[in-house]
Amino acid sequence: MKAVVFKELGSVVLEDRPVPAILHPKDAIVRVTLAAICSSDIHIKHGMIAKAKEGVILGHEMVGEVVETGSGVEKFHKGDRVTVNNETFCGECFFCRRGYVNNCSMEGGGWALGCRIDGGQAEYVRVPYADNGLNHIPDAVSDEAALLVGDVLATGFWAAEIAEIRPAETVAVIGAGPTGLCTAMCARLYSPARLVVIDVSDERLEFAKEHGLADLTINPLREDPLEIVRGLTDGRGADRVFEVAGGRNTFEMAWRLARCSGTVCLVAHYEEDPQKLPLREMYGKNLVFKTGGVHANACAKTLSLIEAGMLDTRPLITHRLPLDDALEGYRLFEAQEDHVIKVAITPRRG
Repeated sequence: MKAVVFKELGSVVLEDRPVPAILHPKDAIVRVTLAAICSSDIHIKHGMIAKAKEGVILGHEMVGEVVETGSGVEKFHKGDRVTVNNETFCGECFFCRRGYVNNCSMEGGGWALGCRIDGGQAEYVRVPYADNGLNHIPDAVSDEAALLVGDVLATGFWAAEIAEIRPAETVAVIGAGPTGLCTAMCARLYSPARLVVIDVSDERLEFAKEHGLADLTINPLREDPLEIVRGLTDGRGADRVFEVAGGRNTFEMAWRLARCSGTVCLVAHYEEDPQKLPLREMYGKNLVFKTGGVHANACAKTLSLIEAGMLDTRPLITHRLPLDDALEGYRLFEAQEDHVIKVAITPRRG
């Protein structure tokens, strides 16, 4: 089968690979019908993900059809349409029982697919702990509508949930890339009075406004986000701030935008580490910081919300390419050319 492979630092290639086989009774083999390129795939290419292994098949956003299950799989059967969770988790350890599936303590737990073990930018993928890592796609939900459930939508949903947004609050999202847009989409579920999206791309800000993901947009290349947000809130600042950009100054922007006793959720990866935490300057703001990898434990819930028409990520999928052209998809996505937001890949069939 054809597969997109992280060959070495700075290099992603298309290779022929064997079709995966069942290795453990709790495995399932899924025929991939649609996959997506994620920002984290670009991070792997450039060495930002320390645990990523050279030679791994990339891809942790995918949907497909179950073609084979191990003897220990109980919830899924051949022919089932499924989403695939980006995280591999046992469901039984200390962390999994509390919903902290990204911290699963089993060997290989957490984000493994497309990072430490072969992922789904291929024709087939092996999914360990399939009873936990797969979710049934409702008949009324298309593959395209379900494609982002396993990661980027899971991330936005998790971020909005842990921020504890209350109705009528002011919410700011820094970054209008795919994850930022999903975060804004999920923040809407909590009925904020104002949803402010900040980015240096006018095109993406227009997209957010056009699709109801922002009440107000700010481009910090021309405007002062702090001045505008304080002007909206009687000088206080935003109640909840999501940092989804990972830029050179966006961490500082996030904590400055937050009001006293507000919450800052750090969703982004940072190319430059460490970030500066000026505690003396922050003293008295009483901020709550929440950060870490997504606990993708609510995929079934987001599928229900998609089925009910309350979430719709299909507009984010701006480009669709066959697997043979996946490297062009990587180029477009990384360069942010041709109005790209998300690239979907359709595996070919031999």
